[in-house]
Amino acid sequence: MRVAVAGATGNIGALTAAALERDGHHVVRVSRSLGVDLTTGEGLDAALAGVDAVVDATNSTATDRDEAVAYFGAATRNLLAAEERAGVRHHVLLSIAGLDRVEGNAHYAGKREQERLVAEGRVPWTIVPATQFHDFAAMVTSWTEHDGVATVAPLLIQPIAPEDVADVLAEIATGTPQGRHPDVAGPDPQDLVDMARRTNDARGRTVRLVPTWSSLFGPDMAGDVLLPREGARIAPTTFDEWLAKQR
Repeated sequence: MRVAVAGATGNIGALTAAALERDGHHVVRVSRSLGVDLTTGEGLDAALAGVDAVVDATNSTATDRDEAVAYFGAATRNLLAAEERAGVRHHVLLSIAGLDRVEGNAHYAGKREQERLVAEGRVPWTIVPATQFHDFAAMVTSWTEHDGVATVAPLLIQPIAPEDVADVLAEIATGTPQGRHPDVAGPDPQDLVDMARRTNDARGRTVRLVPTWSSLFGPDMAGDVLLPREGARIAPTTFDEWLAKQR
């Protein structure tokens, strides 16, 4: 199959492209750095010519709600319109488990708009809601660290290995559209503060962690809000197994 991966230079996009190629598929990498701009549509028609399926693994760093909604909205509209013109038969969207249970987060608002457009669009689709990735704790502390001190929200999550997410996306993209796929998660619940501590230790970094809620991760994310729903698809790689590779 010929599969386009939007966001192909990002972590999950690159891993998904590699998984597809490993299984013998032809991959078209789509990203701004490769000359395709989803927010304007520039280069999309040429990139999607002859493509059977598209995996959307794009991301946004916007922290303002309106900005996030505008970005994901524009990118998704342009991508879906180009897919229609090209006759793409399957749109696969990587989304976030528990998206509908969190109101205050700007990124989640943008992803909800993205899901809405895909579900209401005319291209057959599969939405894949995944839990946070194993490297999420380190990512959060990298955002907040200052002078050796980092704040981190005391979230309860069930993290998944990025490679496992990529394998699922590659599998689904080469199959038939499923609508909303069950949540995809790792094997075990974890405390984000403890994940951050253990990841920093494994990487030889000394960071003092201060557990606290913030504007990015507020109390509306407390408890089991971010855990996968019943019937979730459980990926094999544990956090401990992933962590062992960080040393």
